[in-house]
Amino acid sequence: MAQFDPQIGQYMYMPTAYNPAAAGEGDLMKVAGMHRMQYANITNAPMTTYFSFSSPFVIGKTKHGAGIRFMNDKYGLFTNQTLHAQYAYRHKLGKGYLSGGVDLGFVNVGFKGDSVNLDQLSESDYFDTNDEAIPKGSKSGMTFDMAVGIYYTTGIWWVGASYSHLTQPTVEWDEYSEVHLRGTMYIAGGYNFRLKHHKEWQLRPSMMVMTDFASWDINMSLLCEYKDRYRWGLGYRIAGSVNVLLGIDIVSGLTLGYTCELPHNNLLLESYGTHELYLAYGFNILKPKRTNKYKSVRYL
Repeated sequence: MAQFDPQIGQYMYMPTAYNPAAAGEGDLMKVAGMHRMQYANITNAPMTTYFSFSSPFVIGKTKHGAGIRFMNDKYGLFTNQTLHAQYAYRHKLGKGYLSGGVDLGFVNVGFKGDSVNLDQLSESDYFDTNDEAIPKGSKSGMTFDMAVGIYYTTGIWWVGASYSHLTQPTVEWDEYSEVHLRGTMYIAGGYNFRLKHHKEWQLRPSMMVMTDFASWDINMSLLCEYKDRYRWGLGYRIAGSVNVLLGIDIVSGLTLGYTCELPHNNLLLESYGTHELYLAYGFNILKPKRTNKYKSVRYL
């Protein structure tokens, strides 16, 4: 019994992983990927891979965003694969844009029943190893999934709220087994504060709250950025870790990020911590508008 959605250490870089309203944010198309190894060195520890693509577009005088996201999540004997399409409508409000978004797709949940250790069960008085309810082989099932969200950004600060698994879907494996996907609410926000007398420095605090209304977690981070290129900082997760965050813009549009999470409990003695790698590229393939203005080559 635990939350279904995996954790995200670098949530400030990849908002479309949990909020569809962030699709198309900014002026660039964006391809992003993230790989997370949680509790390294522990057998069957969680391992999560994200991939997303999003792009802004214009219809008439209205602005929109669209994208896709894919996730491959492995934890214990379970697997969780999702594929979603995202759409967001962006409305100019004050100094920024308010977006409303929807996320539609499918989730496939599997279980490696052929890896269950029945020898341990045979030593218990509470289990019958011949019970038909105990999977003897691999199981998997697919179901429709949906999420909604809102997002507001001015370029200096941002805030958003979203809710995953809106339909509370259930994946059925057979007459004995099913998995119920509990919805999760995310509330996240951040601010970019540029130092008044040292314009090349920025402080970027952010926070994310996630809850399935049975349990909750808070992740707080503070990044220091130099010359809009180099980033480092610290984070703290209420549920049990201290985070070190690093990032760099390798070339224009190409960003690399890394997070190391060290649990502040006995897991620190059993694992090498949690490691998360992020890579993204933002680009614009739209050709600039032509103009009919020309200047003499003598006065360029």
